[in-house]
Amino acid sequence: MSNQTHIDQIAERVERLLLRYEELQRTNTLLSEQVHVLTQERDSLRSRLSAARARVDALLERLPDSSSSLSLGATGARTSAGSDS
Repeated sequence: MSNQTHIDQIAERVERLLLRYEELQRTNTLLSEQVHVLTQERDSLRSRLSAARARVDALLERLPDSSSSLSLGATGARTSAGSDS
């Protein structure tokens, strides 16, 4: 009789372990799907960032050279200062 009780306890434990295993499999599947979605989102954001950087670089190239702007401003200031005296 005690042997049957022990077998029943083992069977119950095995059933609980199987349920837990199935639960962990479902959780793993959900987490894998989340990783896939987040990976796609990350790749999309990287692509958008790269495009934005390219646009900023293009805009920066269109700006006048700051050193030539400064030298023109300084020359103009000297000329106006010299004409006042």
